[in-house]
Amino acid sequence: MLAAGLLLVGAIVSAFLLIMRPTTLKIAVGPAGSSDLNLIQALARKFAQDQSPVRLVVIPTAGPVDSIAALRAHRVDLAVARSDEEMPDGTESVAILRKNVVVLWTPSRKGSKKGAKSKIKGIGDLAGRRIAVVGKAQIDIKLLRVILAESGVDPDKVTVAQFGTDQVAEMLHDTAIDAFMTVGPADSKITAEAIAATARARGEPVFLPIDVSEAIATRHPLYESEEIPASSFSSSPARPDDTVETVGINHLMVAPKSLSETTVGALTRQLFAARPSLARELPSAAKITKPDTDKDAALPAHPGAAAYIDGNERTFMDNYSDYIWGAVLLVSVLGSGAAGLRHYVKRDERRLYVLHREKLLAAIALVRQINSIDELDAMQREADDFLRETLESYDDGAIEPSDLAAYGLALEQFHNAVVDRRTAIGASTGNLPRMRVGQSMIKPG
Repeated sequence: MLAAGLLLVGAIVSAFLLIMRPTTLKIAVGPAGSSDLNLIQALARKFAQDQSPVRLVVIPTAGPVDSIAALRAHRVDLAVARSDEEMPDGTESVAILRKNVVVLWTPSRKGSKKGAKSKIKGIGDLAGRRIAVVGKAQIDIKLLRVILAESGVDPDKVTVAQFGTDQVAEMLHDTAIDAFMTVGPADSKITAEAIAATARARGEPVFLPIDVSEAIATRHPLYESEEIPASSFSSSPARPDDTVETVGINHLMVAPKSLSETTVGALTRQLFAARPSLARELPSAAKITKPDTDKDAALPAHPGAAAYIDGNERTFMDNYSDYIWGAVLLVSVLGSGAAGLRHYVKRDERRLYVLHREKLLAAIALVRQINSIDELDAMQREADDFLRETLESYDDGAIEPSDLAAYGLALEQFHNAVVDRRTAIGASTGNLPRMRVGQSMIKPG
């Protein structure tokens, strides 16, 4: 019993340690030096410092495309990418890290001639023009073509050139470029510097609103209709000087649907719990928001994240009660099966026990008819043999404690009958005349 108790305690402790052991998830994010990488590294440090149940191992990549490729190849558990990237099947969102917006603008002067005014007043005037896109992501070109097509401009009639974030000066010196585009946060430092450089080199920028943003969001659910607040890029002078309608794209932490709901739920809880304190040292953490939990969303929330957001998280018993009761039922069935198998294997010993018990019961009646002490002793010795074999059967598990108790009752009755018969035989012997040594059995005279 002590060994079984220690084994049970050890099993419970082992199961508890296994369940409570921190889960480590690999997350792909890039490029190096980006705000995304800085944010995820800060989250990883925070989770480790707080000894959270879910930990992050950061896997740096060259950018979102490579991060998604790592997720598709199952080299990582999570990835950071834009919602309009080509995701692997079954990919779902865990959290929105930030919202990106499209910023389109044109310089107020044409080329280097200070007196020449730009004729571009809206997106419809971009046909036959040349647009520079800041950033090398091909997904930005796809987004620009969607905006042009929905605005009534044939994308094939617009020339597009891409420049790296370190090529802004070179871009502005190309006087053949008529408009510029960036995709990033509303407070993007890259966008603000490009707009300021445009003002210095080619006059105050004119922002081009995307008036069809709601139509784009309806036809292309991965995009959203957003607004750029006034003075987002500069307050003096105000750039822009009024709200500008545009298209937004979510920048997400994503995970495969196959990832445990419990793990993703715990990760989401940690993420939003760490956001307030993390935002004090890293302002970009304040932009973390909840994903869309609607089932018909273009990129739905992972069930684990949705359960946390909607307040439907399952407790430990909710998750494992079926397994626990199943294990109890299985143990019960196995125990019954083992008992049945044991009885079948030990059936010969059990039949011998039944035979001994019946013989013992029959001997109780026979004892009353015996007139010899020697015969009683012989029956006593036989009963002792029966007892020894019965105890051996009990030790082998062939009979149950209840069977042993029944045999004990029969044995007790047998012993009582033997004692009574011994007493009766002794009394009968004591009433006979005794002959003294040297005394004649014939009386004198």
